[in-house]
Amino acid sequence: MTIIFFIIILFLSITIHEFAHGWIAYKLGDLTAKHSGRLTLNPLAHIDPFGTVVLPILTLIISRGLFPFGYAKPVPINPYNFKNPKKDIRWVGLAGPGINIIFAIILTLIIKLNISFLQDALKLGVLINLILAIFNLIPIPPLDGSKILASLLPNKYSYPYLKMEKYGFLIIIFLIMSGFIKWFLIPLVNMIANNILGINFII
Repeated sequence: MTIIFFIIILFLSITIHEFAHGWIAYKLGDLTAKHSGRLTLNPLAHIDPFGTVVLPILTLIISRGLFPFGYAKPVPINPYNFKNPKKDIRWVGLAGPGINIIFAIILTLIIKLNISFLQDALKLGVLINLILAIFNLIPIPPLDGSKILASLLPNKYSYPYLKMEKYGFLIIIFLIMSGFIKWFLIPLVNMIANNILGINFII
């Protein structure tokens, strides 16, 4: 039962992350996600066979069970449809991590209700959403943090910076293999879960 709820929360977390990007873009004037059928909470619309299924398994093996990294199909965004492209893309970038943090808080509140048979799955859900939020805020293109940082940089720096995206995947894999996840991300997630949300567990 716990595994079933865990899978449900995992796919829901990924889905709302991508939906949030598209919804904020839609509200800011870009209809690209809506016209491409991605402004939906249907997980099937956001699942990438490699990024959502194969890659998490591979990185779970590489990290020795510590950190399964993966991604959903990125929601298509056309910043030229925004009134203020550089400023508005910042809010689109923040939307995904932001909704994961909100979801983690909601799951925490449900945990406080002490529904015993759901506790383990709900705690894993909190972890998933905190990891999704914090990891995506790392400023490595194409992660969300890079869009936020690029929106704050002068154009002469932001464009060359975003061109690093072609190396982004390799940098992310290097971080996973180098111990960055173990020594920085996981302790940060633990600190937030234990000290801010009051979820007492250590990973």
